[in-house]
Amino acid sequence: MSASKSLSAIAINCSLKKSGGEKSSTDVMIGVLQKHLASYDVPVAETIRIADFNVLPGVTSDEGEGDDWPVIREKILAHDILIFGGPVWMGQLGSIGKRVLERMDAFLSETDDCGRMPSFGKVAVAAIVGNEDGAHWLSAQLYQSLSDTGWSIPPSAASYWVGEALGSTDFKDLDETPDKVTQTAKMEASNAAHLAGLLKADPYPGTGS
Repeated sequence: MSASKSLSAIAINCSLKKSGGEKSSTDVMIGVLQKHLASYDVPVAETIRIADFNVLPGVTSDEGEGDDWPVIREKILAHDILIFGGPVWMGQLGSIGKRVLERMDAFLSETDDCGRMPSFGKVAVAAIVGNEDGAHWLSAQLYQSLSDTGWSIPPSAASYWVGEALGSTDFKDLDETPDKVTQTAKMEASNAAHLAGLLKADPYPGTGS
C-alpha cells in the first residue's frame, strides 16, 4: 500500500525534559515511527519538544502574552498525521502531555458551520516509552482525549516500550529496536497513512449547517 504523497506528519515530544544535547527515549520512539511512515511516502516535517516552549495552562487556543501554544497549534493542524509522543510517569501520561490535551480542549468550541472541529479529518497516533507499567492506560487516556477533541484514531495506534520495573535501562539505551516494537510501528504507520489518505480524499461531512 502506498499513501498519497501529499500527506505529511508532525510529532510532538512531551518529555518532561527540555532539549540540551541529551537524547530522549521519546524521540527515539518517534524516530521508529518516522522511519516506517517514510515507507508510505509520509514525511515527518518536524518534532516539537514541548518542554522547550512556554505552553501556558488553560483551555483556550490563546492564553495571552507569552503563550507559545498558538504557533504550535498552527503547526500541528497544518499536517495530516500527529504523532503524540510521551513518557509514562507514575503510571500515567506526564504533565506536559496532559497540558497539550487540555489546550486542545478549545477545539470543541472552534467548530465550522458543519460542527467540525479543526482537527476533523486528521489522524493521531501515539509513541510511548517508560520504565514502569502504564503504556496501555496511557494510550487509553490519549485515545479518549484525542477522539473527544476531533482526531481520528486508527487501529493499532500506539507503539510503546516499557522497561523492567524500577530498572535503569531506557529505550534510548537499547542496542536495537525490539522486533515487537518494529512490527507494531510498521502496522501503526500503515494504518495511519491509509486512514489519513481516506479522510483527505473524503472528509467527514459533519452535521450540516
